Amino acid sequence: MKFPRNAKILRSPFDIAPFAAVFFLLVIFVMLGGLMPVPGIPLDPPAVANLPGVDKPVVAVAVDSQGTLYYQNKMITEPELTNSLAAARAAAPEPPTLVIHADKQVTYWTLTHLVGLARTAGITNTLLATLPRVTDPPLRHE
Repeated sequence: MKFPRNAKILRSPFDIAPFAAVFFLLVIFVMLGGLMPVPGIPLDPPAVANLPGVDKPVVAVAVDSQGTLYYQNKMITEPELTNSLAAARAAAPEPPTLVIHADKQVTYWTLTHLVGLARTAGITNTLLATLPRVTDPPLRHE
């Protein structure tokens, strides 16, 4: 069967309205997607430059601004945390390092209390997680 060479694919004028409707729907979906909650703990760690990392096993604990403790993405009490840290210490081939992910608003007492709990569980190395600082602020001499 031979097709005619003068056949037109579109027999009607091009209508932009359906394309504009789809475009606006996509814009609405993208805007609403930005409002969706992100899983995790909302923390605002301090920003510090030039801090060393760790190359040994790591155990992470998070503390939010209200002092709630999180271990393995679950809220946990202090006695449960001590038991979990002791279990992590026993399971590791060498002593792990406790990395504390703390909000800026967490008190110094809470941080030292966490270090004490880790020492009770047998973990002696502790680090505070921070964000990398893009630029260093000028030093203030007081």
